[in-house]
Amino acid sequence: MISRMVIAGSIVFFLAGTGAALPPAAAQASSAEPLPPPAEMVRAAVAREVAAANDNSVKHMFREYKKSAQGSQTRIYVETREAMAGMTIAYNDKPLTPEQLQGEEGRLASLVRNPQQLERKRRQEKEEADHTLCIVKALPDAFLFEYDVSESGTASLGREGARLLRLKFRPNPTYHPPSHVEEVLVGMRGVVLIDPEAQRIARIDGTLFKEVTFGWGILGHLDRGGHFLVDQQGLGDGSWDISRMSLSFSGKIFLFKNIAIRSDEVFSNFQRVPADTSFAEGVQMLKAERARLAEGGAETANAENSAH
Repeated sequence: MISRMVIAGSIVFFLAGTGAALPPAAAQASSAEPLPPPAEMVRAAVAREVAAANDNSVKHMFREYKKSAQGSQTRIYVETREAMAGMTIAYNDKPLTPEQLQGEEGRLASLVRNPQQLERKRRQEKEEADHTLCIVKALPDAFLFEYDVSESGTASLGREGARLLRLKFRPNPTYHPPSHVEEVLVGMRGVVLIDPEAQRIARIDGTLFKEVTFGWGILGHLDRGGHFLVDQQGLGDGSWDISRMSLSFSGKIFLFKNIAIRSDEVFSNFQRVPADTSFAEGVQMLKAERARLAEGGAETANAENSAH
């Protein structure tokens, strides 16, 4: 699911996992068993997320429905062995015009024909994924955790009916970010939901309680009040994937460029694809899926997304 962070783009400190299926957790927890210290619970879940992120054996095709100040956009994606293949199929709940569709197909065809361009895309995705993984690895050390309450998982949050443990987190005053990538963590607090049996993170919900600077203020800052929420869901076969991502941030980059990010993304309709799918094969899958959705009038169907 690291690839899902590539879709989100601008800020790389959100949860990242993978669709990779893993064997059952060695240590399982039930409501009758004593809970380990909160830090141990988080560290075990993070270790499992990192292991899953490094396993490329499971890939998916899925749909994204994104709302922002500019309107809505529906896209379909295929995870391939080379890079993420994506195609827009609707803007503001309306199918693409023939000209827009031609542009989407032309962009994908250009990537297929140009190995250098595709390699640049792969390197960019890997760089963003590596940054995200740095943040995930830092979570157990960057925060102090305490148990709160438990709640039940749903179809789009964790595993449906599973017991999820809610932990509050706040900055660890002894933590020193090793690079500017992790600096945002020192100004964040919130809650995390963990499935103790699967040892997976079902939700991270964080808010900036103070302004956070990057690179000693030279690279910029994020304003107090910024918020993000990332949900993961189990797909029923041992694999997990991100089901929702909500971002709300403002600030400045390089001291003078204002940034304002407001978006809500829902990911659904996950379908397994072969692990060795090439980018060219992924493009063909996208075209076939777009045609299938268009025939059934599902290009603009967002009822399931609105339900989130």
